[in-house]
Amino acid sequence: MKLLEKILLATDFSTTSDYVVENAIVLAKIFQSKITLLHVLPDDINNEKAKELLDKGATNQLKIINSHINNQGVKTNNPIIEYGSYSEKVVKASENLNANLILIGAGEKTKNDKFQLGTTAETIIRKSNKPVWVVKKDNPLNIKTILCPVDFSDESKRALKNASIMARRLKSKLIVFSVYEKLIRTSVKLNWKDINELRKSDHSRDLDKFLKDFNFTDLKWSKEIKGGDPALEILNAIERHSPELLIMGTTGKTGLSRMIMGSVTEKVIREVPCSFMTLKSEDIIDLKLETRIREIEKHYEVAIQLMEDGFYDESINEYKICLTINDMHIPSLNGLAKVYKKIGDTNNADKYKSMAKEVLTRIWDWKVEEEIRKQYKS
Repeated sequence: MKLLEKILLATDFSTTSDYVVENAIVLAKIFQSKITLLHVLPDDINNEKAKELLDKGATNQLKIINSHINNQGVKTNNPIIEYGSYSEKVVKASENLNANLILIGAGEKTKNDKFQLGTTAETIIRKSNKPVWVVKKDNPLNIKTILCPVDFSDESKRALKNASIMARRLKSKLIVFSVYEKLIRTSVKLNWKDINELRKSDHSRDLDKFLKDFNFTDLKWSKEIKGGDPALEILNAIERHSPELLIMGTTGKTGLSRMIMGSVTEKVIREVPCSFMTLKSEDIIDLKLETRIREIEKHYEVAIQLMEDGFYDESINEYKICLTINDMHIPSLNGLAKVYKKIGDTNNADKYKSMAKEVLTRIWDWKVEEEIRKQYKS
């Protein structure tokens, strides 16, 4: 099963786009994804000859990039050329393609620029309901640490769920970061230090409650709490930990408020020095299992991958589908024993381990019986 099946790679042929392409290749190899290239040309060119030359040049450049991706062992769809607003066409193409992820460059900014995010990338993030991965220049996809800020909202819950999957697949450390509002001392004479300590304690308790819904088994992770302005503290955390990837949830609004991404997210992504991914109302991963595939080998492969990605309930379901096809499928019985052991269900772990041994014994007995019958026949 492919958790990240379709990547839309929007390229403007700039220097930054070279890094986007290389990131996309590495990501596609890890997730066995298929890449679709997209380039947007302006629609206000009145000179037909100039338009023809631009179209031909863009087509040739896309072919070169597409061939490079294929030569790296990654599958692609036919490249797309659109005309009009860059951000609007990228968002529309992602919807038409039903992409799991939009991959774009941050724009031609330098580390000395206070606001490092290009306006086009920011507009795409605002308008898209799809997850958007923004690649910063000079940032290869060698992710050792992922930082995921959470504020207990549904958006941050989605971000953390996806961050845990990315951390597993990329074999990265995950830092769950949360900020509580620290009260500023006023003229009122109160013990502000004790008050803020109580606020931190309450926030820590709420964070632990929030994290109970997540599976961190076999994942290298830590949590961190700071008090203060959320945007500032997130940027400070990035400076301390130097993560290669930031994953944040954005406000999932519709209608007239659709352009709102959330003030904290907006402040952070404008200044963040590392590559980052934003999620609004859709996951980067797709857990819709291909029910039309009933071959036991396929379900077994899916079960193994789900177990490795930490989807233990879904893995159990796939192993059990294997057993409905063949109730003596020893690999699935052993797989179930492993999953139940990971989630601490020792009774079921022992049960399926015992069943696997019984099946092996039965198979052995049948083989012995078959050999004896052969001997009598001869």
